[in-house]
Amino acid sequence: MSDKEQQQVSRRQFLNYTLMGVGGFLVSATITPMIRFAIDPVLKVGEDREMVPVGDISEFGKEYKRVDFKLLIKDGWTEYERLYSAWVRVMDNGEVQALSPVCTHLGCTVQWDTHDDYPNHFFCPCHDGLYDENGINIPGTPPTRPLDVYEYEVGEDGKLYLGRAVPREELG
Repeated sequence: MSDKEQQQVSRRQFLNYTLMGVGGFLVSATITPMIRFAIDPVLKVGEDREMVPVGDISEFGKEYKRVDFKLLIKDGWTEYERLYSAWVRVMDNGEVQALSPVCTHLGCTVQWDTHDDYPNHFFCPCHDGLYDENGINIPGTPPTRPLDVYEYEVGEDGKLYLGRAVPREELG
């Protein structure tokens, strides 16, 4: 056989190569975003923990003090600030308790020490939810779990920094 006959591609081979190439391109273009979506959480190094200062640690004592602060929320391509509140105190051993004021029953706002029958308790006026002074739900009341707690740090500058509220089970 001559070189010309060996290099010639038949019409059937040409169509086969062309269709396989186009098909392979379409399949890879379709599957690549799906694979990226599936492995994207693995590729992320970790969530950014944004902490914001809420005051000097010396401003907080044994009694709860309500503080309001803003955290930057990143939602897709949108970034905005959201207002949060926390009940904060420093215990005798120096440990900070920063509790979320959001009732775990239906999301109403709990207040500290406002009910005459239950002094030194968190009370939710919506459905008579009750928590003890550590934010633990009282059995027999609507809340089924304790108040969420805020991540916190005490900086070298003496300021208390708060982050996001997390359920107590996630703290470990």
